Amino acid sequence: MKKNKGFTLIELLVVIAIIGILASVVLASLNTARSKGADAAIKSNINNARAQAELYYTDNSNSYAGVCAAANTATPGGIATMVTGATGAGGTNVKCGDNATGWAMEATLKSDTTKWWCVDSSGLSVQNTGTKITAGASSADVTCL
Repeated sequence: MKKNKGFTLIELLVVIAIIGILASVVLASLNTARSKGADAAIKSNINNARAQAELYYTDNSNSYAGVCAAANTATPGGIATMVTGATGAGGTNVKCGDNATGWAMEATLKSDTTKWWCVDSSGLSVQNTGTKITAGASSADVTCL
């Protein structure tokens, strides 16, 4: 008697099911890693704003006034490009406030939109659970605390 070699339909279905389960686990981990990468990009853009703001301060008679808006050739050196970078990295809400004596910038994190990353002119970089800068920033909106 000749015996057929090969896999049964049940064996093939079990292997396909196992591969499907493993693929879904990998894809879930990939989405988490992608969100963490976006958070790192947001934090990096906002942290890089500190050096640029200090250069702006020196070039503008020791004043931070206008540092959040200055990004064009008429008033170069501002941190508005970092705001754009943080938005492009996935920060859905980026805020910046300035006055003559200080500035602060914050953005929501992609992995958890209830958390904000904030950097200010005092050198503070901190994650907050709520926004510290209001729209139409005033002198009270230049700290992350």
